[in-house]
Amino acid sequence: MDVPHSTPDTAPPTFDEVVHAPNRLQICAFLDPLDQAEFSVVRDTLGASDSVTSKHVKVLQSAGYLTVSKPTGNGRVRTWLALTPEGRRAYRAHVAALRALLG
Repeated sequence: MDVPHSTPDTAPPTFDEVVHAPNRLQICAFLDPLDQAEFSVVRDTLGASDSVTSKHVKVLQSAGYLTVSKPTGNGRVRTWLALTPEGRRAYRAHVAALRALLG
């Protein structure tokens, strides 16, 4: 895991179908306060398989909400996930919409 992320991006409350799926919502919630996290940590947090986690990562990535990087160097290649600014805004707007609904 990396250091906490502190950008206060705000957006009006808006439901987001991409974020709304439970596993994708959990991925966004986990990554929101961080700069990035290793794929295996996100997978373990979900309690899901590699393939299920990958499926949801690809949906978030296709929407422009998540970046995936595999920096090369010494040792094994690790996959890192990070919310994009757009992804962070979409997640926070979705949470705001849920909070407004629950009032």
